Amino acid sequence: MAKRTDPIGVFDSGVGGISVLRALLHKMPGENYLYFGDSANAPYGTRTAEDVTALASSVAQRLSEQGVKALVVACNTSTSVAMETLRKNHPELIVVGIEPSVGLAASHYPKGRIGVLATPATIAGRRFMYQAAPYPDAEIVLIPAPNLVEIVEAGKYDSQEADDYLGKLLHPYIGKLDALVLGCTHYPFVEKALHRVLGEQVAFFDGSSITAAETYRQLLEADLLNEDGGVVQMENSLPDKEILTLCMKLLGTKEDV
Repeated sequence: MAKRTDPIGVFDSGVGGISVLRALLHKMPGENYLYFGDSANAPYGTRTAEDVTALASSVAQRLSEQGVKALVVACNTSTSVAMETLRKNHPELIVVGIEPSVGLAASHYPKGRIGVLATPATIAGRRFMYQAAPYPDAEIVLIPAPNLVEIVEAGKYDSQEADDYLGKLLHPYIGKLDALVLGCTHYPFVEKALHRVLGEQVAFFDGSSITAAETYRQLLEADLLNEDGGVVQMENSLPDKEILTLCMKLLGTKEDV
């Protein structure tokens, strides 16, 4: 049986899920966290649904065996493709996913033009599109971004390479979007580059804070909230110290990590 002091497991295809971990820490600083990045197999977003499900299932099993009380799937592609399997395989765990915040963006711009920047696998799944259903006048523009995850994984999220890539990808949309949904947990780390390309007038939306709030709600309901922890443990499938250094840099702290 899960205990309050057990960690919350958070996983992503690589370092992108750190954006969700930041939101979780902001919402629940007293919790313990175990973060796993599968950088050896990144990116998930260009893989088949079968591959993504197998990889996500393997990571979930690993975290379950390490005694987590909840599993936060901080990967849009895994949420889009593998959530049903993960919940079926781990009924003992609270399992919370993340999806592009299309509904939130559409609620702010109900008659606007909203871009959804996401991996090819997330775009192909289109599972998130139900969020836009209450806003039929919003124009949703799907923008697949292969290779952007690799730029973040290489630590080049605020670089000329990021500017060049995004400049070419988003050129047709400059001056034509009201909002941009960041449909991959890696993408909040390229916000500076996105602003340089699209300008400051475009509003950005991502699902990190929504996911943190939902995790809090489910832990509260299960009487599993902890206020006396605050330790973050980082693991990665890639045996490279630079990846863990990048994770801590993205998290913004070395304290208690």
